[in-house]
Amino acid sequence: MKSYIVIGLGRFGAEIAAKLYECGEEVLAVDTDEGIIDKIADRVTKAVACDARDRDVLEKLGAGNFDRAVVAVGSDLAASALITMHLKALNVPFIMCKAHDDTYREILEKLGADRVIIPEREVADKLALGLTHAGVMEYIELSEEYGIVEMEPVSSWIGKSIQELELRTRYGANVIAIRKGESIQIPPDIQAPIAADEIMVMLGSYEMFDRLK
Repeated sequence: MKSYIVIGLGRFGAEIAAKLYECGEEVLAVDTDEGIIDKIADRVTKAVACDARDRDVLEKLGAGNFDRAVVAVGSDLAASALITMHLKALNVPFIMCKAHDDTYREILEKLGADRVIIPEREVADKLALGLTHAGVMEYIELSEEYGIVEMEPVSSWIGKSIQELELRTRYGANVIAIRKGESIQIPPDIQAPIAADEIMVMLGSYEMFDRLK
């Protein structure tokens, strides 16, 4: 179990905090609005109404003892920057920030954020990938270049094996699992014929997805 401090409980921050808690993680949720704190109190480990822009407040909360921090004050760059600097100074091992745009992201990265996301863009990217790449069901970003995709097999692959298709050689696609209904096979049998009702879980680059398209 990891410990998280989530600062800023708008729609994004509140959902992140609640989901982390549902996954069994320890979550401290922080916001200046007492009404928001009252609403989320039973969905996290602990919720506190305070101003995280004050370093003394973060120290009293024990922010430096958390494994990860999520700064979700995306619309207020000054607040995000100040909180990020304080968390960095308190030696929080990993800091993720929500940003409003690329300018915000660049500034927060320079201030020491380990990862900066623009949620609307990430959702749009996933939707676009699913719409433009036939059969894509789910996509998980691992880095700016690589990700894991769940997709239905291309029609010409059905009845052939992973070994026969030479997916790694031809496309740079690493099939890491085969899912069928509720069962999943890890690693997959590379000599077994691929069935139409199976879902292929592949690790690869954006370039690989474009070649598959």
